[in-house]
Amino acid sequence: MTRTTLRAAGALLSCLAVTGAHAAIGPDACDSKTFATVLHPAAAHYDARAVWLDGRTIQWPGSAPAGSVKLYHAARGTIAAPKGEQVTGADGALRLDLFSGPVPPGFTYLAPGPVLRVGDADAARLPDLHRGQLVLVREDAAGRVLDATRVQVAGALDDVYAAAADLPPLGVDVGSGRTRFTVWAPTAQQAAVCVYGGGTGGVRAVYQMDFDRRTGAWRAALPGDLTGKYYKYAVDVPVDAGIVRNLVTDPYSIGLTTDSKRSYIARLDAPRLKPAGWDTTPAPQTVKHQTDMVVYELHVRDFSRDDASVPVAHRGKYLAFTDTGSDGMKHLAALARSGLTDIHLLPVYDIGSVPETACAVPQPTGTPDGDTQQALVKRTAETDCFNWGYDPFHYNAPEGSYATDPADGARRIVEFRQMVQSLHRTGLRVGMDVVYNHTFIAGQNERSVLDRVVPGYYHRLDASGAIERSTCCDNTATEHRMMGKLMIDSVALWAKEYRIDSFRFDLMGHQPRAVMEDLQRKVNAVAGRDVQLIGEGWNFGEVADGARFVQASQLSLNGSGIGTFNDRLRDAVRGGSAGDSGEAMFSRQGWINGLVYDPNAHAGARPAADLLKAADLVRAGLAGSIRSYPLHTSDDKTVPLESIDYNGQPAGYASEPGEVVNYVENHDNQTLFDIDVFKLPLSTTAQDRARVQVLGMAVDAFAQGVAYYHAGIDVLRSKSLDRNSFNSGDWFNRIDWTYRDNHFGTGLPPADDNGRDWPLLQPLLADAAIKPAPADIAFARDAFRDLLAIRASSTLFRLPTAAAIRQRLRFFNTGSSQVPTVVAAHLDGRGLAGAGFAGIAYFINVDKVGHTVTDPEAAGKRLHLHPVFLSEHVADKRATQATFDGATGAFSIPPRTAVVFVED
Repeated sequence: MTRTTLRAAGALLSCLAVTGAHAAIGPDACDSKTFATVLHPAAAHYDARAVWLDGRTIQWPGSAPAGSVKLYHAARGTIAAPKGEQVTGADGALRLDLFSGPVPPGFTYLAPGPVLRVGDADAARLPDLHRGQLVLVREDAAGRVLDATRVQVAGALDDVYAAAADLPPLGVDVGSGRTRFTVWAPTAQQAAVCVYGGGTGGVRAVYQMDFDRRTGAWRAALPGDLTGKYYKYAVDVPVDAGIVRNLVTDPYSIGLTTDSKRSYIARLDAPRLKPAGWDTTPAPQTVKHQTDMVVYELHVRDFSRDDASVPVAHRGKYLAFTDTGSDGMKHLAALARSGLTDIHLLPVYDIGSVPETACAVPQPTGTPDGDTQQALVKRTAETDCFNWGYDPFHYNAPEGSYATDPADGARRIVEFRQMVQSLHRTGLRVGMDVVYNHTFIAGQNERSVLDRVVPGYYHRLDASGAIERSTCCDNTATEHRMMGKLMIDSVALWAKEYRIDSFRFDLMGHQPRAVMEDLQRKVNAVAGRDVQLIGEGWNFGEVADGARFVQASQLSLNGSGIGTFNDRLRDAVRGGSAGDSGEAMFSRQGWINGLVYDPNAHAGARPAADLLKAADLVRAGLAGSIRSYPLHTSDDKTVPLESIDYNGQPAGYASEPGEVVNYVENHDNQTLFDIDVFKLPLSTTAQDRARVQVLGMAVDAFAQGVAYYHAGIDVLRSKSLDRNSFNSGDWFNRIDWTYRDNHFGTGLPPADDNGRDWPLLQPLLADAAIKPAPADIAFARDAFRDLLAIRASSTLFRLPTAAAIRQRLRFFNTGSSQVPTVVAAHLDGRGLAGAGFAGIAYFINVDKVGHTVTDPEAAGKRLHLHPVFLSEHVADKRATQATFDGATGAFSIPPRTAVVFVED
C-alpha cells in the first residue's frame, strides 16, 4: 500500500468543552453532538519517555538517574512537576527502587536505561492508579524536580489484565432475551452504554457498565432483544490533557449508521441479515493448496462505477456483483470459467476516508496531456466517493459507502453477503484486503476509536511516546495482547460470518510472526476450513530487522506457510523498483520491456550481464523463489536460489511455494501498461505493447506459487501514468468492461505524487500512437484467459511443495551460452495426480525476433502444442507458429510469444 496524505478527520481535543465536576454518566453525555468532554484538565503536559515492562517494572529513559524516583498519581490529572520545583497536585506517590532481576522479553528496542520496580506493598494499588494520571518524577535530595515523564502503558496492561486474552469476542451479543455489551477499557474510571432508537435522534436510555477487575472489561447485560437499535459507549479515561469523557463507537462494531456515527445492535446469525439461500450457497472448491490460488485484485467502486449495464442504484456498490448480466460480472464469470479462483477486494471494512452520503462526483474534461482533470479531482479529493480504503475506522463492520442505504445498519451487512454469495455462485472465492497495521486516525479525534477507549495502548509508540507512522498513518501494535486479539477476532468474524475465503494483509511485516501464526490456527478452527493468508512482507520502519519482535516479513516468515509478495520477480520483469521516479523510470528497463536487447532513448548502453542476471531472477521466480531450488546460473554455477543476490537479499526466500505470491502489477504504483510506456522504446507499436503485457501475465501464470493479478491487467488498464491512485478519484481509476478504452491519455495524473515528473509524462500522454485500439485490448483479454486455462489444466503449474518443484521443474537454455531473452522449462508430470500430461515444456520469448532453443532431453519425444493453442479460438495466433523438432529436441519460438508444448 502507498499513501502520502491523510484526509481531515474532525475536530481536535483543543476544541472540546471543559467542565468542572466529574459527573456521573447521564443522558447529556450521550448527545451525539458532543464526542468528548474534558472533565478535569491536566495541570501540565508530559511526553511518555519511560516504559512499563510489565505490571510492576518501568524502564527509565537514558542513563541511571541520580536522586530518588517516584511515581506520582492523581485521579483527576492535576499533577504539575515543573523542573526545579516541587510536585503539586498529586494524590500521592509510590517510591521505586532499582531492579536488577530479569526483565520481560520484547523490549530490546529500548535504549539502555535503568529498570525500576514498584515495591510489594504498593503493587496491588497499581490497577486502580492506571485509571488516573501517573507521572514518573526524578527528584533531588530537597524534593525538587529534575525530570518528569509519563510511562507508556501497554506493558503494564498486558501483564495486569492478561486474562483478557481469553475473553470471547467483545462488542454486542444478543440472545436469550437479553442484550449484552462488553468493551475492554481497563484504564476507564467509569463506563456506560448509550442506547438510541435509531441512527439519528436522542438517546433512548443510558446504562452504567460494571468493571471486571480480572480482565479490565466493562459489561452491561440489558433485558430484552435490542436488535435494530444503535449504541455508543461513554468512557471516562485519562489522557495527557487530563480526564476526558469520550462518547465513542464500539471498536468491535458489526454494523454502523451513516458515517459511522453510531454502532448497530444485531446478531449476525439472525435470518433477517441473511440473503435467501445464504446458509446453503457453498464456496467454490477450487483451492486445495494455497498454490492453487489465482487472484484478481478488485476495488468495489472501480468494478461498477462506470458500467452502464449495471442499474444506476447499484453502481459502485456491493449489489453490482449481483447483477450477473452486467458487463463486469460477465467478465468475471469468463475469468472463473478460464481458471481464476479468487476475487480479492480492496478494503471493504468501514473506512474513514469517504463520506457515505452526498459525496462529490467530479466530471473532468480536458486534453490527453492536460492538467485540468487532476485539478478538479484534487479539489474534491477529500469529499468525493473514492479512496482505496487503507483508512481503517471499524475493522468488523462493512463499509457504508458501498451500501445502497448507509443509514440502515442492517443494509450493509445483507448487501455485503449478497455480494459474496453472488461471487461464490459465479465460481469465485472471495478474499479481503485487510489493514491491521494502522488506523485512519488516533488520539482524541472524533474518528479515532481505539485510542479514545484505551488511550496509549493500541498504537506503537516511539521513544518519546508519540505514535509511530512508518506505514503512512497511525501504526497499531499487534504485539500488544489486545490489539493482536482484535485482529484475530476480526479475521475470524469475516471468515465465519461473511464466508471470506482468503485474506491479504497490508504491510504484514509490521506484525509479529507469532501473532499471524496464532491467527492462522484460530481462524481455521472458527471457520472449520483452511483460510489462506497472504500479505505484504516488506521489512521497514521501527520494526525493521526484528527490532521489536520476529516479524511477519518475507525472510522471517520462511517456513510459516503464509504467503508474501515476490518483489524479486516483479522487479526483474518490470525493471527498476517500485519507488523509481524521473529518468530512472525510463532507464531501468526490465526483462520483458527491452533490457539490453531493445534499449529505449533513456537507457544508454547496458552490459549484457544485466540481462543475464534478470533472466536468472525470472527463473528463480518461476521456480517459486524456493530457497533450496538449484539453478544453473549465467556464470555456469549451480547454486540454490538463496545464494543468488537480490539487492543484498536472497533471491530464494521461501521454504514452500505457498509462501510466495507472484505478481507484476497490483493497485500500488503504475500499472504494467503504464510502466511499459516508460520502459519500451517510443516506437513500439500498440500491438506490440499488448504483446508485452501478455508476456508479463504469462510469467505469473507459469510461476510456481500463488498467481496474483490486478483487475484490468487483462484489458491493458491504464491510470494515465498515475503512480499512486489511492485518492485520485473515479477518473484515474476507471475500468472499461466494454473493452473500448483503457483510459490512457486522460490527463496528467495528480500533482501530489506525480507533479515532479509531469515534464516527462506530458509528451507521452499526448502521443496517440501509444493508446491501444479495441482490438489490442481484446487480444490481451483473450490471451489472459488462455493463460488461465493453461495454468488450470495441470497441477504442474501449481506444485504444493518445494520437494515437488525440485523433482519436477527443470530449466534449459541456461548458463553463459543461453539466449537470455528466452526462458525455457520442462515440468515432469509422470505419476502426479492432476498433471494431465506426461510432461510440459513452456517458453517465454521476450525478444523482438524469434529464437530456437534446444532441450537435449526432449530429443526423440513427441510433443505438441498445448490444447489451448490448438483451439480455433486461441487468442495468440502467432504462438501457433511455434514448432518442435523431435529429432533434435529443438523448439522454435516466435518473437514476443509465450507458448506451451505438452507430452501425452
